Amino acid sequence: MSSFTHLDDAGHARMVDVTAKQPTVRSATAAASVHCSAAVMDMLRSGTVPKGDVLAVARIAGIQAAKRTPDLLPLAHVIGVHGVVCDLELVEGGIDITATVRTADRTGVEMEALTCVAVAALAVVDMVKGTDRTAWFGDVRVLAKEGGRSGSWRRDA
Repeated sequence: MSSFTHLDDAGHARMVDVTAKQPTVRSATAAASVHCSAAVMDMLRSGTVPKGDVLAVARIAGIQAAKRTPDLLPLAHVIGVHGVVCDLELVEGGIDITATVRTADRTGVEMEALTCVAVAALAVVDMVKGTDRTAWFGDVRVLAKEGGRSGSWRRDA
């Protein structure tokens, strides 16, 4: 048997079978950062970005993306996403995005949380690219997870 959970004995990709696992409450929190110009930050603060309410669009895009993760990642399980909170905060030089995804299912929601913040960041860049072609995002990472066989985990500072 392969030592990689997503490969069979012949080395072919497979979806891990979680049928026998009992559903448990699980959550994951992820973050990303968008970097943009001072001019865009001024527009964000004053609500004058030409395309509209950037933060609202990004928040909805992130929530929608969390629910569509298995459509994007071929080996991700279709699970019930029972709660998503996507927060965007204006900070010096950009926007910090944090999302927490919750479920009561057989597998974790780390990928859903990462997808949420990445797509929210993409939505921000899309909304401001006409004003700031240099806008970019990065530092996409899982901050914490709760539940499941491996229990709780938090990223060190």
